[in-house]
Amino acid sequence: MENKIRLTWFVIARMIVVTLFLAGTFFMNIREPASLGEQALSSFVRLFVATYIFCIVSLFLIKVVDRHIRVITYVQIIWDLIFVTLLLLMTGGINSPFSFLYLLSIINASVLLARREAFYTASLCSILYGAMVNLLYYGYLSPFKSEYLPPLQYDTRYSFYITFLNIIAFYLVAFLTGTLAEQVRRSESALLDKTVDLEELERLHSSIVSNLSSGLLTINREGRIRVFNQYAEKLTGTNQAEAYDMPLHEVLPGFGDLFKEQHLINRGEFRCRTVSGEPRILGFNSVPLFDKAGEMEGYLVNFQDLTQIKKMEEDLKRADRLAAVGELSASIAHEIRNPLASISGSVQLIANGDSVAEKDRKLLDIVVRETARLNDLIRDFLAYARPVKPVKMKIQLKRFLTDLHSQLTTDNRFEGIQFDFGAPENLCVFVDTDQFKQVFWNLLINSVEAMKGSGAIAIEAFPHTGELDMEDDDLVKIVIADTGSGMNAEQLGRLFEPFYTTKTQGTGLGLATVYRIIEAHGGKIDVSSIKDTGTVFTIVLPGCEKEFNVKGESKWI
Repeated sequence: MENKIRLTWFVIARMIVVTLFLAGTFFMNIREPASLGEQALSSFVRLFVATYIFCIVSLFLIKVVDRHIRVITYVQIIWDLIFVTLLLLMTGGINSPFSFLYLLSIINASVLLARREAFYTASLCSILYGAMVNLLYYGYLSPFKSEYLPPLQYDTRYSFYITFLNIIAFYLVAFLTGTLAEQVRRSESALLDKTVDLEELERLHSSIVSNLSSGLLTINREGRIRVFNQYAEKLTGTNQAEAYDMPLHEVLPGFGDLFKEQHLINRGEFRCRTVSGEPRILGFNSVPLFDKAGEMEGYLVNFQDLTQIKKMEEDLKRADRLAAVGELSASIAHEIRNPLASISGSVQLIANGDSVAEKDRKLLDIVVRETARLNDLIRDFLAYARPVKPVKMKIQLKRFLTDLHSQLTTDNRFEGIQFDFGAPENLCVFVDTDQFKQVFWNLLINSVEAMKGSGAIAIEAFPHTGELDMEDDDLVKIVIADTGSGMNAEQLGRLFEPFYTTKTQGTGLGLATVYRIIEAHGGKIDVSSIKDTGTVFTIVLPGCEKEFNVKGESKWI
């Protein structure tokens, strides 16, 4: 393709040169009509017209032919040699001022073909020029005469001298232009290889940077962004074109401040919000970028979202605390329960005696009642500290929520509460029925107490995928949202800790038990809350599809 383009421009350049020659000839003939003579002028016109026709045919062949471009190139060089030889005969032969056009033919051969072809062309030029001089010397040819050309000189020494100089010039030009052309071709080839390598590296670089599962950006010494990959675009909602040359602290507030003083920070963490307003914790690593002179010109920064990892760390710490507290407290509670039963039984015997005064009987009733309350608290705590392994069965969520709603309407605590339940007809989970009911009762009672007797509770269940730390493809998400008083950040952080409560009558074990039950079922529970607006509990559990396929005897509840 490149050879076709080069040859096309060569033919067009020849047409331009021929046009200039023809225009000059006509101009000279107009100024001096007898300077060339009718025969010379006619021969010029025929030669130039033939050249035009040859150029037009050549352009057509170059356009339609793909496999024989080299042959067409050889024909172009041969035509140039014929054209120059005829032009020399028309303009005085050995005294013609146009013998330098042979040199152009040699240069064209070296550029269009190669150094070897340049020497071939120089040899043809020598043969043609030498033959022309010999034929003129022996009188076999008669050049056209012009009053502007010097008298013809065919002296032996002069003819030999001119021929020798031209032949030397032909080969020198062939050598120089051929060598330069070869160097240019090698440079072009090397440049092409470099260009291809750079394009491959650029594609590889773009592919790697674009498909990284973490953010990657570069900034200059002034803290302005240069590279911004797709991960960073999704996180910030700003694309590469918009982010280019923007200060880093404007795109990622709080992050860019770390690099303002131009001190290298190897790693760290910072908080930001996504384009949707969600808070995120990002961790980053950075390395300096240097130019060829060894001067630092910016930073390469790699960062990733650590929010889920931090949450998992908090969950693990909470689980460790719960396990430690549970093991210790369970043994203590068990030891307390036995003497507590003895105390309760003894007090009841005393209270039933005939010799007990009415005033003392009331005090003993208080002791029995508080002992029973304390026993219930220990029972709840033991249920939390020593959870029973769930006995799972297949539960259809829509039917379960319908039954739950029927039970809630008969409980006085849920008067004034509006309920909204939603679940697909065939959506189900594989859970322990009693423990699953306990989860909903604890969460709903907690919501009712937060709403102080009036408000709305919405429960929605739907299939879900995409949990980062759950391998099961069959997942079910259950969302429980209320319009209660909500919680602040400190309360959210300690929500599932045992014995943590903000209520005067609460034990602080309800939500801790919920957490344990969901965890025992292989699920996850999360909570989000806005003060004075409401709270949303999100439960993700493995569905029953895989379990049901394996255990066909599982029944519906």
